[in-house]
Amino acid sequence: QLQLVESGGGLVQAGGSLRLSCAASGRTFSVRAMGWFRQAPGKEREIVAAIDRSGGRTYYTDSVKGRFTISRDNAKNTVYLQMNSLKPEATAVYYCAATGAVGSSNVYTVGHQYDYWGQGTQVTVSS
Repeated sequence: QLQLVESGGGLVQAGGSLRLSCAASGRTFSVRAMGWFRQAPGKEREIVAAIDRSGGRTYYTDSVKGRFTISRDNAKNTVYLQMNSLKPEATAVYYCAATGAVGSSNVYTVGHQYDYWGQGTQVTVSS
């Protein structure tokens, strides 16, 4: 079993930065791929970024490429999402997620590929 707790959300002006953290409990964090998703009011949940178990492979949705960076520290059981040059359309609840599969070196970009989810952290970007 894996529990995920996000932190770092808040209110920021457009153009600002935030760093989200997701701390995982359990001993299998380092063998699982991780992802960050977001859901804005009235919209479907979407993938923002994903990372493989080692941190060597990453994925970003087109709208955040060049501005967001996903990383992980397996020694600290934590995955991060550094968000720069934030835009109002980034306003959403951000969730981290971990795959159920262990040991794979893949990056996963679809929600149903993830079995463990955090409670979410609100990010609000004002214009």
